[in-house]
Amino acid sequence: MTNKRTTSTKRGRIQISGFDPKRVTEREGLSDWTEESGQETQSRWKRALYKFTRNRSALLGLAVVVVLSMLAVFARPITVLGLTVQPFGLAPYEPGTILYMVDPSISTWDPPSASHPMGVDGNGRDIFSRVLYGGRYSISIGFVVVLLTASFGLVYGAISGYYGGWVDEIMMRIVDTIFAFPALILALIIVAVLGGGYWQLVLAFSLFGWATYGRLIRGEVLKVKENEYVLAAKALGARDRSVIFRHIVPNAMPPLIVVASLNVGTVVIGVAALGFLGLGMPSSSAEWGTMLDSTRETLIQGPGGRIPWWATVFPGGAIFLFVMAMNMIGDGINDALDAQETGAGKQGGGG
Repeated sequence: MTNKRTTSTKRGRIQISGFDPKRVTEREGLSDWTEESGQETQSRWKRALYKFTRNRSALLGLAVVVVLSMLAVFARPITVLGLTVQPFGLAPYEPGTILYMVDPSISTWDPPSASHPMGVDGNGRDIFSRVLYGGRYSISIGFVVVLLTASFGLVYGAISGYYGGWVDEIMMRIVDTIFAFPALILALIIVAVLGGGYWQLVLAFSLFGWATYGRLIRGEVLKVKENEYVLAAKALGARDRSVIFRHIVPNAMPPLIVVASLNVGTVVIGVAALGFLGLGMPSSSAEWGTMLDSTRETLIQGPGGRIPWWATVFPGGAIFLFVMAMNMIGDGINDALDAQETGAGKQGGGG
């Protein structure tokens, strides 16, 4: 009798593995991004890290970026609200120090020497100190802008792709309007209106720079939200916010990471371009593009008939080195995450 009752109570029950409550609720945010490989479950993030650490060019680029960043941080002591938080000074002079007022034997446009490895500029300032210090502007603006734009674009694109319908239509028409104008022109207009400065440059590249990430994430979300675990989460009554940011967004992240790593270099070039046009940081600052602007009149004909090549080669070389290193890192991340399969290769071209 017992066996019969047990059997009868199980009749008519349908078990759907994709909607197993225990399986969905215990899933760690799906950010593990796991794949079944035989009897072992291998985290794709760990596999991506392993592949990245085996990429020599990517590691070289990472080393260059770390070195340049550390040189910028430790170029001169950093004081916040009267408190010295970084006491070291690798640069021998402050970036605005006029050397011939300290040492009369030094003149303007002195070529590289043992005491001044990168020479002296037209205002009598040590270029080596200025290049090290200038990394604080160029590098930090690149990372801050990408952090802000990627974060906002992630949220914007996730909402657009998840809800779809008229919400998606309106949000994507806004993105299309932004894409109708060149990004550098928009940044130039903003800086021309607000004036040059650190936060003005950050705003200029952030105000519309999120559109690329928004469209990229929106496309990824449209694909991810059709997976069975997303449908399972909805069936179990999960809130939209939880479904988007716990179940969908982690699986849409890889192409965004690739594009973000490449866009850091793009922002640095954009900041340097505005600086070269005289619309970036104040003319006395040590930002790399602004340093090039202060010496562009000497590119064809220098003082005394000689061209002070060192005044442009070293700031320009710093820009080239950093951007090239970031591109190498981006390529390494792309290979490690196999982002071509997720669509990053198709949409990652936009700066």
